[in-house]
Amino acid sequence: MRYDLPDLRLVAAIADSGSLTRAAELVHLAPSSASHRLTQLEAALGVPLFVRHARGLTPTAAGESLLRHARQVFAQLEQMHADLAPYAGGLHRQVTVFANTNAINCFLPEDLGDFLREHPQVRISLEEQPSPAIIQAVAAGQVELGVVAAEGNLAGLETQPYRRDRLVLIVPAAHPLSARPALAFAEVLGEPFVCLHAGSAIHTFMMNHAARLGGRLDVRIQVRSFNAVCRMVAAGVGLGMVPRSAVPRASPGLATVEIADEWAPRDLQLCVRSRQGLSSAASALFEHLAGKAAP
Repeated sequence: MRYDLPDLRLVAAIADSGSLTRAAELVHLAPSSASHRLTQLEAALGVPLFVRHARGLTPTAAGESLLRHARQVFAQLEQMHADLAPYAGGLHRQVTVFANTNAINCFLPEDLGDFLREHPQVRISLEEQPSPAIIQAVAAGQVELGVVAAEGNLAGLETQPYRRDRLVLIVPAAHPLSARPALAFAEVLGEPFVCLHAGSAIHTFMMNHAARLGGRLDVRIQVRSFNAVCRMVAAGVGLGMVPRSAVPRASPGLATVEIADEWAPRDLQLCVRSRQGLSSAASALFEHLAGKAAP
């Protein structure tokens, strides 16, 4: 199959406009050239991409599939341009950081903000991952710096304490469990839960621990932030599990219950393959974050 970006842009323009003539104008082609390109593309793929009718063109199922992939390609190209553009403006250093949900939601926004104000020529690429995946990526040299929960197997990596935290259960203030000072995770597997979205590090963590106990969580609703989890729980939707640092100080509709399981402490650590092997920007970031550790 031979096709190029102009072919994909033409497909997207046809889908958006519903007209081959209008699409040709949008991608700066003569209508005859646009028609020839579309015919060649369909021949190369061996399937029609559009249904021709009196009102114009509409995508076939194959056309819709190609369009989804084409839009992903365009998004990746835009991201590539965004990543490269700062270098033209004098940027010389970039650091890639993988961090778990807790770190990204509770600590890194302020800490990275402070760092970037002090180092305006540095750009940071931050991605959320579960701790095991972060450790693997750092060990393989895919990223320079990771922020993980301290209970992970960090053998072979250099580490430094970062922040101290602990997972807690949050329950509606009127819930019978609100009077309990502490309980084991196994005791609440039958309760409905408010969770972060599937794929988030803490969602994966909760599901794995439920499976190890031979059960599964009753996930009533999934949301995109710890703040949303807290609000849903306060509204009586279900229970939640969040880091203590994510619980609002003024939360009259919530009660916090300690988790007795040994994995509840979620002290965070910085991890790198080798301090000496870090770039100057990554080394500066490591030192900055290490300085945030609790005494």
